[in-house]
Amino acid sequence: MPNAKVLSEKQAIVAELVETLKSSASGVLVNYEGITVSEDTTLRNELRKAGVEYSVVKNTLVRRALDDAGLSELDGVLHGTTSLAVSKEDPIAPMRVIHKFAKGLNGDRFVIKAGFMEGKVLPMDDIAALAELPSKEALVGQVLGMMLSPITSLAIVIKAIAEKGGVPADKPAEEAVAPAEEAPAAEAAPAEEAPVEAAAEAPAE
Repeated sequence: MPNAKVLSEKQAIVAELVETLKSSASGVLVNYEGITVSEDTTLRNELRKAGVEYSVVKNTLVRRALDDAGLSELDGVLHGTTSLAVSKEDPIAPMRVIHKFAKGLNGDRFVIKAGFMEGKVLPMDDIAALAELPSKEALVGQVLGMMLSPITSLAIVIKAIAEKGGVPADKPAEEAVAPAEEAPAAEAAPAEEAPVEAAAEAPAE
């Protein structure tokens, strides 16, 4: 039987794993058999950038942790080599990074065994589908782009109208309106003509 010190250490590891599983948005169990030291270093760097915690775990200890965390359905995949990748912020990150990395390797020496999200075990088909989604930041950017698209289009239309026939705001109003053509000066009315017949002369006395 293990001594008290070893037993205490194992209990501490299990308790830490339970807390990690319960506090994570999602996670995957991975068979890392055959991965080289160089590949492992590259993988850990990619996971770190994505905010994913990654560690190699012993099947006996992680089994106890999974049972205590209500994820006992995952016990069946705990054979061979096992590592655990979890994320507390981006639920898609563990699946996406691990899946992308596995696609870059030859053979089946690095594969996802199983996964969970929000305390629920996920079918492998769902894990594969989630792994193909873009990052959380990319998704937010796409949504914002869709929301801003009508506003941007309106701004472009208004700008085009202003350039075509609008008046810049800093242009004086008097310049904006063409001056009205002056009406031609009225011709002087003709003077009244004198009577045709001259006034009769007074008769000589």
